Amino acid sequence: MKKTLLLVFLGLVILGSAYIAFLYYVPYSSGTRSGELIKISKKGVIIKTWEGEISQGISGAQIFAFSVLDKDENVIEKLNELQGQYVKLKYIERYKTFMIWGDTRYFVTEVVPDKSPHIDRR
Repeated sequence: MKKTLLLVFLGLVILGSAYIAFLYYVPYSSGTRSGELIKISKKGVIIKTWEGEISQGISGAQIFAFSVLDKDENVIEKLNELQGQYVKLKYIERYKTFMIWGDTRYFVTEVVPDKSPHIDRR
């Protein structure tokens, strides 16, 4: 009986680990988005995560919300430097997220400054 319980428990641990590894290492999609960086903050009561938003429209009606993993310190640093500027974000979308990773399924992996298409370039 003890051996059966141990095998069932071990099987559940392996399945759970495989599920979490799948969610972390297998992205649903990846891409690039550009816009004005309007927010980057560390938020949460018990578990703090980095969350941000870019505005992709003139009126601010098109907001792209994203998260940044704590391990991506250089991305967080660049986002803080580029606050209020036009940026290009490379991101991956995960199937699902956990509260320890962030609020959204979109995770920024790289950020570069970009030129706004709304500025008159004469």
